[in-house]
Amino acid sequence: MNDENNVTGESTPNDRAHYDVLRKDLPLHCPLPEMSLWNSHPKVYLPIEDDGKAKCPYCGTEFTLKDS
Repeated sequence: MNDENNVTGESTPNDRAHYDVLRKDLPLHCPLPEMSLWNSHPKVYLPIEDDGKAKCPYCGTEFTLKDS
C-alpha cells in the first residue's frame, strides 16, 4: 500500500485485511460500519454462513465467522 499520503503514521482506511465476525453481526456486509472509511466502496453482502469464511470482491478483506 502506498503510504505517501499518510504523513502522521496513523492507520489508513480499511487497513485491516481480516475481521472476525459473530453470528449476531449477520448479515455480513463490507465495508463494516466500524471501518475507518465505511463508504470506501459500495456495500456488498457476503455469504459467510455456509463455510464460515468470506472475502470482499471489492477490497479483498477476509472475514471469519466465530460462533461465540
